Amino acid sequence: MDQDGHGATTRVPGEFVHRADPADIIPTGWTQLRADRYSVSAHWPAAHPFFSPVAGDRHDPVLVAETIRQATMLVAHAELGVPVEDQFVMWGLHYTADPDELAVDGLSSDIHLDLVCTELGTRGGRLGNLRTTVVLTRDGRHLATGGALARATSLQAYRRIRGERMAALGRPVPLIPGVEPHLVGREHDKDVVLAPGIRPGQWRLRVNTGHPTLFRRPNDHIPGMLLLEAARQAAAATLGAGAYLPAGMDVSFARYAELDSPCWIEAETVPTADPSVDTVRVEGRQDDRSVFVATLTSAARPLAVAAGHHAGRLAG
Repeated sequence: MDQDGHGATTRVPGEFVHRADPADIIPTGWTQLRADRYSVSAHWPAAHPFFSPVAGDRHDPVLVAETIRQATMLVAHAELGVPVEDQFVMWGLHYTADPDELAVDGLSSDIHLDLVCTELGTRGGRLGNLRTTVVLTRDGRHLATGGALARATSLQAYRRIRGERMAALGRPVPLIPGVEPHLVGREHDKDVVLAPGIRPGQWRLRVNTGHPTLFRRPNDHIPGMLLLEAARQAAAATLGAGAYLPAGMDVSFARYAELDSPCWIEAETVPTADPSVDTVRVEGRQDDRSVFVATLTSAARPLAVAAGHHAGRLAG
């Protein structure tokens, strides 16, 4: 329900979106419209240490994914009775954005989400699975559509499921050298999540447990947002697109990615009937098993640009 019964919204607590830094909290309020539908207000930062503008004048499209993720968790905790101490895992997330509406200048940074819970699965009287569909608008103009599939698990059940893997919680992970930032559309080495692989089109996931955005707290597995960023960087490297603008993304997760075993990221372009669109399929594999599969789409780039995609050099 809304906070005062009159449609007003208030500040979103960080624990509702699993973010401690106020700069990382994207939703600004919420209102229940009916049993399964919510209005969520959000604000996109004009400057952010990680979600920085792409190509100089466009909001990072991955902000759409992060906004959907946070809004889904917000509704689950604030309205659907999921305790904040529950483990909340995304098993699927997708969006399609209008690149023109991602402009940084000339439009408001205030975003509106119309969020509908299309599937609610309960176990033992508790919310288990949650599927949402989301429409994002900006200044009354259509910005993006998307949705998420999430699962909430009590802390006790999660500890049983993870078993001895819980020993990895907070354990340091050696930071391996990454590829050069410009090859994956990043300005700073600290934001690079790919290291060279052993063949073209393959990279090793680079895990920086000290990253303030991708590792917001000690974890016993690799966060999904880090894997999503790995997919984006692999697609950028595959297309030779430093200023890569993934207007569409669809990612599904098959299992937890563990901290103590190399995770390999593999990418390839996918032929499509539409020559104006580039499509890249990215898969993460660990111990010979698939961890996630992502499909990313963007406006096609000139053939002269899309070359030298294996990004095999180390960062300086």
